[in-house]
Amino acid sequence: MKKSDLPYRPCVGIMLVNRDNQVFVARRIDQQVEAWQMPQGGIDAGEDPETAVFREMKEEIGTDRAEIIAVTEDWIDYDLPDELVGKVWKGRYRGQTQKWFALRFIGDDSEIDIETEHPEFDAWRWAPFEDLTELVIPFKRESYTQVMAAFAHLFHD
Repeated sequence: MKKSDLPYRPCVGIMLVNRDNQVFVARRIDQQVEAWQMPQGGIDAGEDPETAVFREMKEEIGTDRAEIIAVTEDWIDYDLPDELVGKVWKGRYRGQTQKWFALRFIGDDSEIDIETEHPEFDAWRWAPFEDLTELVIPFKRESYTQVMAAFAHLFHD
């Protein structure tokens, strides 16, 4: 099967913003390169994106103490590099289509715990909004540029 014949995996993306207007990023356990990302995850069958956001946040970073402040109007797609197609998600998808949510973190940093039941990250930090595209793995840069454009109004007066 050709990559172009495969569907996109429905997913949510989470731009978690703290009181200092910095964005939560975490370093993936499974990468050979230094790559940080915002939390994201698949939408379960029958689940709406808003429910998925809070479930994924709790599963990936141990807390769901946040309030939605913005949502992308459109779904944002990215394709996996050719060498990962067939290896990721049991070969069923070419990439992901994501509904992104910006959320204001209302908890304390001490509530964040990446040592979850199924850990995906080995480190986390708060990063300036402007640094997001430089931190992410190259094949996600275009989608991060779209997310940043959608949420720029939250960071610039």
